[in-house]
Amino acid sequence: MNGRETLSRAALVAGSAFALGLAFPRTDWDGVAWIALVPLLVLVLGRPWRAAALWGWFFGTLHFAVLLRWLNFTFQTYSAIPWPLTYGPPLLLSAYCGLYPALVAGSVAWLAARRSAAWGVAAAPFLWVAGEWLRAHLMGGFPWGTLGYSQYLRLPVIQIAEIGGVHAVSFLIVAVNAALAGALVLSWRKALSGLGLAGALVGATLWFGTARLHEPLEPPEISVAIVQPSIEQPLKFDPNHARETLAIAFALTRQAAATRPALIVWPETATPSLLRRDRELTAALAALARQAQAPLLVGSLDATDAAPPRLRNSAFLVTERGLASRYDKMHLVPFGEYVPLAGLIGFVRGWAEFIADLEPGARAAVFPGPPAPFGVVICYEGIFPDLVREFVRNGARLMVNITNDAWFGRTSGPEQHLAMYPFRAVEHRVAVVRAANTGVSAFIAPTGQIVRRTRLYERGVAVDRVRLRVGRTLYGRLGDWPAWLGLAVSGAALGAAGRRR
Repeated sequence: MNGRETLSRAALVAGSAFALGLAFPRTDWDGVAWIALVPLLVLVLGRPWRAAALWGWFFGTLHFAVLLRWLNFTFQTYSAIPWPLTYGPPLLLSAYCGLYPALVAGSVAWLAARRSAAWGVAAAPFLWVAGEWLRAHLMGGFPWGTLGYSQYLRLPVIQIAEIGGVHAVSFLIVAVNAALAGALVLSWRKALSGLGLAGALVGATLWFGTARLHEPLEPPEISVAIVQPSIEQPLKFDPNHARETLAIAFALTRQAAATRPALIVWPETATPSLLRRDRELTAALAALARQAQAPLLVGSLDATDAAPPRLRNSAFLVTERGLASRYDKMHLVPFGEYVPLAGLIGFVRGWAEFIADLEPGARAAVFPGPPAPFGVVICYEGIFPDLVREFVRNGARLMVNITNDAWFGRTSGPEQHLAMYPFRAVEHRVAVVRAANTGVSAFIAPTGQIVRRTRLYERGVAVDRVRLRVGRTLYGRLGDWPAWLGLAVSGAALGAAGRRR
C-alpha cells in the first residue's frame, strides 16, 4: 500500500470514527452507527493482525476523543493542570478505550488470515460485544459510549434490551455493519447470506419492538416530583451560599407539594452539609415532609462513624419522623471519587478539585417506601446494568437516579449520561425517575420513552405519574448473556483458528 493509498484510507477511517462519535448526544446522528464500522472492517480483513490492531486503535481513539470531548470542559474549569495540558487526561482515556476496538480489529484480521474473510465477518459482532463487556468491567469499568446507547431515541430498536440488554442492541448494529462489509469483500453467495441474516435480525427486532410498544401498560401508578435547583458547581458547598442553596430547594419542594406527589426527589449532594450530622437541617426536612405530606429523597454527603471518619456519597429517605433509611453509593467514579492505585499515584488528588477520597457502600439497599419499594443509583452508577439489575432483584419496583452533572457544564456530557437510562428502563420494564442538579432531569417510561425532561440549568419542578414494575424480564433473570455468548464464541473461533497451522 503506497503513501497516497494509506493516506486516503486513513482519512476514510478517521471520518467514520469522527461520525460515530456524533451518533451520540447531542448531535444524535444515530443512523451513522449502522454504517460507521464498515470502512474499518473492510480495511482490516485484508491486513496482518498487528497492522489491523493499529488501525482499530486509531479508529477507537479518535471515536472516543470525539465522544468524550465534554471532559475537556471539566479539566479546563476544575483542575490545576495548565492549558493545553488539560487535553491530556481525556486523550489518555480515549487512547485506553481505543484498545478495545484494536483488540476486535486485530482478532477479525487474524481470523480472516487463519481461516477466511467470512470467518472474520461472522465473528465481528461477537468480538465487538465481548470487547464492550470487557471495557465495562476491567479496571473498575467504563461502559460509556457502548454502541447500543446511540439508539436510545429509536424505541422499536431498543425494546430487545428487555431480552439481552444494551449489548443485544450493540450486537445488532455490528451485525449490520459486518454484513455490509462482507458485501464488499466476500463472494456474492456469502455476501447475500450475510445480508439476509442481518436483514432478518433487523426485521425480527422491529417486529418485536413494535409489538411491545403497542402492548397496554397496566397500573399501578404513583405521582413523583423532581426538584432541579440548578446550583452552579462552585456554589454548591460554599458556606456563604449554603443558606441560599437550601432556600431554593425548600421553595421548590413546597411548589412540588402543591401537586400532591407520593415522593419528592432532590438531586445528588443537594445539601451543603452532612445531613445525618446536621440535626437542625434534619428536623427542618422532616417538617417539610410533614407539610408536603410526602417523603423526600435527598442526596447528601455522609461520614462514617470510624476514626478518622471517611465521607460517603449517600441518599436519605426523609419522612415526617426524620431519617427513615439510607443508601451509600457503591460504584465510585475513578479519578472522581477515588484514585485507583492510590499508593502509587495518589498525588493526582492535588491536580483537580473534583477528585475526592470516598468510602464505597456495601450493598444495594432498596428503600422500602413509602410510596413503594424503590432503588436509587447515584450519578455514574446508573450506567452499570449489573448494578441496576441487583436493585431490581432485591425488590425495587421503581428506579431513581440522582446526579450532579454540573461538573460538565453545558456540554454534551449530561445529555450522553441521560441517554443510557432508557436502556435501564427497558431492561427491567421499570420506570426511571432522574433528578439532576443542573439537568437533565427526566421521567422515563418502562418502554424507554423519555416522557418528560428539563432543560440544562433550568430551575424548577417536574411532576409526572410513573408505573411501578409488576414482573421480571428475561434480561432481569439472565443478565448480560449476549456478552457471555460473545466471549464464548470469540474464544472458540480464535481457538479453532489457532489450531490450524
